[in-house]
Amino acid sequence: MTNFIPIFPLNLVVYPGEDLNLHIFEPRYKQLISECVGQKKHFGIPSVVKDKMAELGTVMEIREVVKVHENGEMDIKTKGLNVFRVLETINTVPDKLYSGAIVKHIVTEDDGNRELMQKVMASIRQLHELLNVNKQFSKPDELLTSYDVAHHIGLSLEEEYEVLSLEREVQRQEYLRRHLSKVIPVVQEMESLKARVKLNGHFKNLGGFDFK
Repeated sequence: MTNFIPIFPLNLVVYPGEDLNLHIFEPRYKQLISECVGQKKHFGIPSVVKDKMAELGTVMEIREVVKVHENGEMDIKTKGLNVFRVLETINTVPDKLYSGAIVKHIVTEDDGNRELMQKVMASIRQLHELLNVNKQFSKPDELLTSYDVAHHIGLSLEEEYEVLSLEREVQRQEYLRRHLSKVIPVVQEMESLKARVKLNGHFKNLGGFDFK
């Protein structure tokens, strides 16, 4: 299915199901959000990667306008719905300050592997323990998907976008597993290095080498 949606390009990746709070202050986006609220329409957030609007983004639903400031700025709560691909950008929309795009909506496959996801979660908790990070997820492990945890494993913006580009859940799970298998040994080595640096300069109680 293709259709026109107003777009709000941002230097981030939003995943389906993700809650995102936004402060709206630019006139073009104040107009966009006001119209979406009034007409109960959705808008799109295409990711901006390396200073360029990428072809993939996420359709967003406005859940709540938390506050409208005296100058018209707004605090809103939104939620990601589904992934889209930009087919054509409409930079100038008649009588509008904002831009839009003709997009194709992408159906992502929910074909995750539970055993693989358990390995991913075990690695995430190992990483967080190494980093001394206390992260609580809003769902029990058996309900978590790759989208729920991808922001919490130290991916770069480019890597988060790569996850967005994968249409199957099992592919996304495998991507996260491979990333964690690479980054955990690096963090472990850094922790070992920090320990060795701390010992430098201390009195050492070492036994001598025994020539036999």
